[in-house]
Amino acid sequence: MTRTIASSALLLPEPDHSFWARIAHELADAIGRGTYAPGERLPSEHLLAEQYGVNRHTIRRSLASLGQIGLVRSTQGSGTYVEDFAVDLVLGRRTRHRQSLAQAGLPGGMRVLASQTVRANADVAKALEVRTGSTVLHLQVIGDGGGQPLHVSDRFFPCPRFAGLDELVRQSGSITQAFAACGVADYTRRQSRISARLPVPEIAAHLKQPAAHPALYVSSVNVDTTGVPIEYACTWFAGDRVTLTVDHDHVA
Repeated sequence: MTRTIASSALLLPEPDHSFWARIAHELADAIGRGTYAPGERLPSEHLLAEQYGVNRHTIRRSLASLGQIGLVRSTQGSGTYVEDFAVDLVLGRRTRHRQSLAQAGLPGGMRVLASQTVRANADVAKALEVRTGSTVLHLQVIGDGGGQPLHVSDRFFPCPRFAGLDELVRQSGSITQAFAACGVADYTRRQSRISARLPVPEIAAHLKQPAAHPALYVSSVNVDTTGVPIEYACTWFAGDRVTLTVDHDHVA
């Protein structure tokens, strides 16, 4: 979270005589004291209902209010977790996932969810400067940091130049290392377009966030040292877990 626990708790309604509001404040205080650490799962609705002597509907409303201010997140079938502090990722001329995580003091890498060769539609063809209908490699990739999903992306690479890149990413967990194995020693970001959107359910599930929470959506194009596009990416960043910093000194 980019907000502190204290400032977030101020967004809760006054506890007055509402059981759910009082419970929400008590849980927020417990999170602020560190009783429940970032990333930790809260007790189940059933256990919390027994603890506070209320029904599960009341607990559900308390947890929903904490979710609305970004203190917790609920994952269907898994439980409710204390939200982690946001990772600050830099979008610059040389944007690298692992380098950004290293600067934040977190381990992480890329994991391929799916890969296939497809025909480039108009948007992909324009970004990669190839003909519509040309063969491109499509990877769906998730980027982890500190054991949490930070972003999920659809990435497109021109073929035959990058045929087999998916296996290299699977082996290394790094697109930069995969590029190097294909003879691309360096590459830069040509552009990044950022907007806030509601994710589709599949993307929200990958990011482990509610579909009703906006995500940061970034479309970007990377080019090799001769200026030839080598990657077009459409990336969803977890809105509650990531802040994006645009480095104006190094953005092309």
